[in-house]
Amino acid sequence: MKDTLGVLLAGGAGERLFPLTRERAKPAVPFAGQYRIIDITLSNCINSGLRKVYIMTQYKALSLNRHIREGWGTTVASELGEFIEILPPMQRVNKSWYQGTADAVYQNIYSIGSEQPKYVLILSGDHIYKMNYGLMMEHHCQSGAAVTLATLPINPDEVSQFGVVEISRSGEVTGFQEKPKTTDVRSPFNPEKVDASMGIYLFNTDVLIPELIADAEDPDSKHDFGHNILPKLLGRYKAQAFNFVDENRKEALYWRDVGTLDAYYEANIDICAVAPTFNLYDRDWPVRTRPTQYPPAKFVFGEMGRTGMAINSVVSPGCVVSGSAVRQSVLSQDVRVNSYSDIDSSLLFQHVNVGRHCRIRRAIIDRDVHIPDGTVIGYDANEDRKRYFVTPSGLTVVTRNGSLYENPVSQEFLQTM
Repeated sequence: MKDTLGVLLAGGAGERLFPLTRERAKPAVPFAGQYRIIDITLSNCINSGLRKVYIMTQYKALSLNRHIREGWGTTVASELGEFIEILPPMQRVNKSWYQGTADAVYQNIYSIGSEQPKYVLILSGDHIYKMNYGLMMEHHCQSGAAVTLATLPINPDEVSQFGVVEISRSGEVTGFQEKPKTTDVRSPFNPEKVDASMGIYLFNTDVLIPELIADAEDPDSKHDFGHNILPKLLGRYKAQAFNFVDENRKEALYWRDVGTLDAYYEANIDICAVAPTFNLYDRDWPVRTRPTQYPPAKFVFGEMGRTGMAINSVVSPGCVVSGSAVRQSVLSQDVRVNSYSDIDSSLLFQHVNVGRHCRIRRAIIDRDVHIPDGTVIGYDANEDRKRYFVTPSGLTVVTRNGSLYENPVSQEFLQTM
């Protein structure tokens, strides 16, 4: 892995996670209380021995940049040439923002070349999984491939969400379809499954660089790895598949694309289970994040009808549960839930304050939101739609409103611009 450069794509706008991505990049969205989504992939890098990583940001990257700078800058040894470095769009090769995944890498071709890596590992910063990239590297070197794709088995009815990889019995990639509506392709290892791309690509640098340059010069290209780079490589270079080896060590493979509000919500709620599918407590595969200075969580009052308690929940440092009940919920840092309130199956981001006598169910409360006394959320979807964002499944998302206290720029002001 010393000869490998990691390139982590973290510039997507994350439209399907709106309104959580209204003011932040998708990889910066909180996960499991004290983490951000990008922490999962970065932890995989560190645990795999990959210690040279470029992070390519683009949209609404302020909080993401701050999180990386304060949480990950000292994780690697700069005196040994290691780094986790942010690369914003610099318009060094043209005057446009990133036009696709391949274009994002191409626009940073000089930064990649300056490191002179033998291999380049392309990663995404918005998936939840545990993977040892070192095993993929071993497979890549032993097979003699120019590019290796990480794959996982999916059901045929899910192919529209993935790149479909056609594989021979020897594991060589013979075809690639980017998010087809349907496909007749089936896995040679399980005829009831389809091998799907995980969006993880390991390239020999001497193959990747010329392909990126050729793609940049193609006016008809979408400048995307799945649509353009990979299909054009097949037949000209050896491409190999690497079947996902799950370091989560559960019976079923765990890989989640938390790109929709419902998928994101379910992945977080799963963490609250007695035996969660995604294990955050594995000392052999730790998940790291930005350290924060908050006091321990506190639960106060034990009177009849006014008992501070949390059941099957994740409660982060700095939280105070004061005479209220929290069930199957995730509380990020510095959340206060005041007396006589009931929180059920909900996600509360940093610095949320819930007033007294509130009832909240199946909701996501964004950071810095104050919930007034007596507020009811999640019990009447029609009423919630008048004030909040509600998904078709009935999940309610509460964000900061246009008041001067919570958001200095009102909607009226924006309309006059």
